[in-house]
Amino acid sequence: MTVSNQTIVTEFILQGFSEAHPLQLALFCIFFFLYIMALAGNVLIVVAIGLDSGLHTPMYFFLANLAILDIGCTTTVLPKLLENLADKKSISYVGCMTQLYFLTWFVGAELLLFTAMAYDRYVAICHPLHYTTMMSRMVCILLAGNVWTISAINSSVHTGLMIKLTFCGPNKINHFFCEIATLLQLSCTSTYLNNTMVVIADIYFAVINFVLTMVSYGFIICSILKIRTTEGKKKAFSTCSSHLIVVTTYYTTVIYTYILPGSGSSVDNVKVVAVLFTTISPTLNPLIYTLRNKDFKTALKKMFPFSE
Repeated sequence: MTVSNQTIVTEFILQGFSEAHPLQLALFCIFFFLYIMALAGNVLIVVAIGLDSGLHTPMYFFLANLAILDIGCTTTVLPKLLENLADKKSISYVGCMTQLYFLTWFVGAELLLFTAMAYDRYVAICHPLHYTTMMSRMVCILLAGNVWTISAINSSVHTGLMIKLTFCGPNKINHFFCEIATLLQLSCTSTYLNNTMVVIADIYFAVINFVLTMVSYGFIICSILKIRTTEGKKKAFSTCSSHLIVVTTYYTTVIYTYILPGSGSSVDNVKVVAVLFTTISPTLNPLIYTLRNKDFKTALKKMFPFSE
């Protein structure tokens, strides 16, 4: 099929990482191990929170949502990456658009969820007497529902606009998955509307949510500093330290790659950040959130009594 004597692209080639076979084998083993760890850790979080009534609180409700998003994010990208490292580098047009939709959905939802989790910690520390009413079951459901719905709408808009573009030239994607920026570079038609929507989405999902999260933690830190006892300060900070570590790490990588001046290796930087998004973060999040959490350790002991 041709348009203006140019062949329509029916599949893309994901260039991924190094072409050297020994390195590909090493990367395959590393990513496979990280994928299994990410799945196991996040599934364990969801199951533990679902089974233990002591974890049926807003903080753990949002943590379960984060675990589900991490499972979705890794499963959207890593199986295809492992296939790519096994020398099957092609991905169909439909497969690419499907991957684009779900990855954009999950990443957007994670950004919104970080803000919801920051708000939960803000209410818990700054308004403890009103916590049960301000973070009621209905409020939590509405917040989570908005996180999933808004990000799904955003993903639908971006994917729909991408489907309207014509790809008739090069089909090599210099990445290990299908993403908006790299696909727009391959389009034979105008991408003005796509780029406009990308800027709007970046402002809403990244900038505004970053500001809201930082404002929440500004109020949290001020409240913690007003606590007179050292023990009280430690207890208050321990309830939000895990989330702060995850958010700080996430935004630091984004700022380093997209805001600070590049060093001539921007494509490599983007790939590194993509690994953090899709692999490292989902693997480490279960450890960060549960390693020093007494409630979660108690829940695990109930699930695995033989481990005591």
